[in-house]
Amino acid sequence: QVQLVESGGGLVQAGGSLRLSCAASGRTFSDYAMGWFRQAPGKEREFVGHITRSGTTYYADSVKDRFTISRDNAKNTVYLQMNSLKPEDTAVYYCAAKSHSVAYAVENEYDYWGQGTQVTVSS
Repeated sequence: QVQLVESGGGLVQAGGSLRLSCAASGRTFSDYAMGWFRQAPGKEREFVGHITRSGTTYYADSVKDRFTISRDNAKNTVYLQMNSLKPEDTAVYYCAAKSHSVAYAVENEYDYWGQGTQVTVSS
C-alpha cells in the first residue's frame, strides 16, 4: 500500500503561482511513477501531468509551459509547481501513483490516490 497526502492548495489570483506537494509513505517511493490530475466542479477528472521513476515529465496541453512536476525521492515527495494560473485551473488536484508509466494519462491505470487539495484561482 502507498499512502498519498497532498498539500499546498489555496486561493490565488489569476497570474499567480502555487506549489502543491504530495507526500508518499508505505512503500519505496522511487519505485513509483507519479501523476497529477484535477477535477473541476461538474467536470470529469482530467490528466495534468506525469513524472516517471527516472524523472521524465509529460504534461497536458492545457498546462504545458505553465506547470512543472518534480520529485524528491529522498523526501518521498512529488511537487506540482503551477505558474501563470488561470481561473480555469480551479479544481481539486489529486496526486496518484503507479508502478510504470505506460498509459500515464489514464486515471484507471493508477493504483493509489491522495485525497485531493483545492486550488481556487480568482479573476
